Formats: sequence, structure tokens, C-alpha cells
Amino acid sequence: MWDHEIRAMASTHAIIAASVFMATVLPAVFVRGFSVYGTHLLWLYSVSGTVTAVSVAVFWLLGITPPTKKHTLGYKLSRLFRSCLYFFLSCLFFHSVVVLYGAPLIESALETFSLAVLLTSLTTLRCLCVLGPNVQAWIRVFSRHGAMSVWDTCLQITVACTVVGAWVGAFPIPLDWDRPWQVWPVSCSLGAMIGFLTGLVASPAWIHYHRKQLTYKCK
Repeated sequence: MWDHEIRAMASTHAIIAASVFMATVLPAVFVRGFSVYGTHLLWLYSVSGTVTAVSVAVFWLLGITPPTKKHTLGYKLSRLFRSCLYFFLSCLFFHSVVVLYGAPLIESALETFSLAVLLTSLTTLRCLCVLGPNVQAWIRVFSRHGAMSVWDTCLQITVACTVVGAWVGAFPIPLDWDRPWQVWPVSCSLGAMIGFLTGLVASPAWIHYHRKQLTYKCK
């Protein structure tokens, strides 16, 4: 049971993970001096943009994105506008949360907002791809026992791994090791990326291992 969905999930995650690798390697060919540490913001936006584009394309091609009930151009444009709005509001939300956790309010504001963009690309974007711009569905999925499909469970795992990874990545920043990856927000963005990639691997593996215990129905 769920073998088809698990295979589709593993394939999707493999493509997205490969896009992260390509977004890290290819800019070094075209941009002189490119590196994850030295040109961190460039790497961060390269990864964010690539993950966004690839995720939207893959989820749409595989038919995972929820279908629209209406086929009018106005309705589709409204969904697109709401999706873009939620994406931007999510960036502001993550920026505010990071500041409340101790990030500089004015100094390094660009770096903080860039981290927020990365977190949104790795978490909120997946919600938009899987559930659409439906806040009630988001609340349902992240409530206790709210998953109604294997993709909902996958969403829970990948989002949790990403957020926890970013949080753990903040721990080395105050230490006086004077390492380049301790510069804000390098360790947090790397932690988020490692957590995201971990979630991509762990979610289909966990679902496959527990597939006999999964009793929800696909939507």
C-alpha cells in the first residue's frame, strides 16, 4: 500500500535534492570567486530560486498540486496572486521570528531577510505546492493527527526538519572559534539546508517503514 505514492515522493525529492547540488556547483563555473562562505547571499538566493522553480515544476508535472475547481482565468490569477502574497508574508513572518530569537534588527537586515527567503522556499513553498493557498488546510496538516495523505505526512517531516536544522545552526554563532561559517547567517542557512535535505530522505523512508500502519485516505 502507498508504494506508488512513495516512489513518486522519492523521485520528486531526488530531483529537488539534485537541484540544490546544481545551484551550489553551477554558479562557481560562471561567477568568479563564488563559494558558499565567501558569496553566501549569492549562494542562498541561487538555492532559493532553484528550489522554488524546480519544486513548482515537479509538483505540477506529477499532479501533486491540488487541482482548481474553477478553470476561469480570473480564478487562476487569483490563486497565483494569493500564493505570491502568502510567500511574501511568510518571508516577513520568518524575518520577525528570527529577529525575536536574537538576530540584529537593523544591522545585517539584508542577511536576516535572505535567511527568511530561504526558509520560505524550503517550507511555505511546499505547503503552497501540496495544499495550495489554503490556510485552513495548512492548519489542519500541522495539527495533531491532521495528515490526510502521505504527502501531508511528508510535509510535516520536511518542514520540521528544516526549521529544527535552522534552529540548531544558530548554536555555534556565539562561540569564539572565528570560523567563516559562524558569520551571520551562514550556519543557520546551512543548518536549514541540511535539515531540508535530511527531511527529503527521511520522509519517504519513514512512510515506507510505517506504510502498514497508515490508515488515512488519499485526498
